[in-house]
Amino acid sequence: MKIKVIAFDADDTLWHNELYFQEVEKRFCELLEEYNPQHTISRELLQIEIQNLGLYGYGVKGFMLSMIEAAIQISNHQLPAQAIVKIIDFGKELLEKPIVLLDGVEDVLAALKPNYKLVVATKGDLLDQERKLEKSRLSHYFHHIEIMSEKKENDYRKLLKHLDIHPSEFLMIGNSLKSDILPVLNLGGVGIHLPYHVTWAHETIDVKIDHPNFKKAEKWNQVIDLIQKG
Repeated sequence: MKIKVIAFDADDTLWHNELYFQEVEKRFCELLEEYNPQHTISRELLQIEIQNLGLYGYGVKGFMLSMIEAAIQISNHQLPAQAIVKIIDFGKELLEKPIVLLDGVEDVLAALKPNYKLVVATKGDLLDQERKLEKSRLSHYFHHIEIMSEKKENDYRKLLKHLDIHPSEFLMIGNSLKSDILPVLNLGGVGIHLPYHVTWAHETIDVKIDHPNFKKAEKWNQVIDLIQKG
């Protein structure tokens, strides 16, 4: 590999995130279980979240609005105002969650920084992701931070153009095969998949990747070895 730039996803790659969303979703389903079984509520919420991605994008604010919409729909417009206030509180709690780094993250960043240009390439709400990065105290490791509305091939092309590098000089590390790995491999870059133990259903894909530029690490302490081995 002739890697010059290493990019990192943020949520569930650098720090824990999806766990908090799943905790809130469980409380949301419990709040509405007088109207429907919890598994039905969860399924309807996911459908509405996906429908709203084009309007709200990714992140807590879109999740909060989708919960409100789902609750109104599930309750057949009978939801009391007090329940809507509770859902808004769920969203605010998510925004105020502490940032807990995954084990080994900072050691790897510190080891890679002298030899590579490090960047963050993550989806989400601009204000929320900036807040998370500030709380994480990792910003000083990164040459550039790219908060993207989507992570498809064209979005990565724009990032590569901004960084002024060829795809073969770009390595992406992330927990989502769909968003972090496959688009980069399709462009000719290198991808290291670092799975998180829970994944949002919309990011889950059932695919076996057989590609010379694809690598998989079970833990952060394996990342440097994979990069050095090429």
